Amino acid sequence: MKNSLFPTKWAVASGFALIVLAGFDAGESLAERGRIHIVGSSTVFPFSAAVSEYFGKSSDFPTPLVESTGSGGGLKLFCAGAGESHPDITNASRRIKSSEVEACAKNGVDKVTEVKIGFDGIVLANSRESSTINVTLRQIWLALAKEVPEGGVDGANLVANPYKNWSDIDSSLPNVAIEVLGPPPTSGTRDAFVEIAMEGGCKSFDSIKAMSKSDKNAYKTLCHTVREDGAWIDAGENDNLIVQKLLSNPEAFGVFGFSFLDQNQDRLHGSYVGGVEPSFENIASGDYSVSRSLFFYVKNAHVDIVPGLREYVSAFTDEDAWGEEGYLVDKGLIPLPEEEREAMGKQARALKPMSF
Repeated sequence: MKNSLFPTKWAVASGFALIVLAGFDAGESLAERGRIHIVGSSTVFPFSAAVSEYFGKSSDFPTPLVESTGSGGGLKLFCAGAGESHPDITNASRRIKSSEVEACAKNGVDKVTEVKIGFDGIVLANSRESSTINVTLRQIWLALAKEVPEGGVDGANLVANPYKNWSDIDSSLPNVAIEVLGPPPTSGTRDAFVEIAMEGGCKSFDSIKAMSKSDKNAYKTLCHTVREDGAWIDAGENDNLIVQKLLSNPEAFGVFGFSFLDQNQDRLHGSYVGGVEPSFENIASGDYSVSRSLFFYVKNAHVDIVPGLREYVSAFTDEDAWGEEGYLVDKGLIPLPEEEREAMGKQARALKPMSF
């Protein structure tokens, strides 16, 4: 994603926004809705829900409505327009894409505040009834890609993924069927998993890495396309459902955010990736390779109209919430470094629109 795309796209919206907002009494209709409406990432959902619950109890404003729709689904709803029927905030486990910026601009959502809230790791977890495994990014890609080099040999012809068991890839891995439950394509976790873990393993083959320069589209298709023969199972946006399925099938693995592993440490454990455990400390330090930033986006046209919206942003970015000793850490959030957190907090509370 090239940042140079953004100024033009946001600028396009400025005139159009006036036309859209002129079509309804924004102040009256939004104020009558009564409470903040939040959509988006299932990974950010527990953090947003915790802040919303605290906010409802500690302020004079109603508890916000928080829905888990996935990052892609949330941004689609968020960018569909301004007004009573559109959400005020969307959570995202990845940064907004240029195509979503274009959708926002097209629909008159011209001013948006981006709030980076912290970090999260993406884990490959299984039941504690089974052993912990140690996998490389290359092995993850070989297990889950639709097409792979024949025999796992660099430069060999690409073939439909033949691997049935983990041990088919490497004898050190368990002799059990490859069965991985993960989020659907609308999920930010899915986006991040294929971009970090699968592409990371894919480009470990020199011949494929060379494709990124000669044929970028073919390279991305090969690295990002997940097999469709049952080894990967789209399990929906509900990460808790994946956890339940792992408990009923100890030989299966699940892909989800670290926070869900953290909340289920008594029942699940995370696979080591490249010899590194998915722990709070390893994600915070950057030693665990499969990690990403988490965000929420605020629709500035709704600020000071929707009751409590400005105050909710302040509550989320308060040290008691997202700080190193804040209650969101207990939910699994890996906080931003102190200096970055201070700067982001000021930007968020000032509701400074994005400037790319």
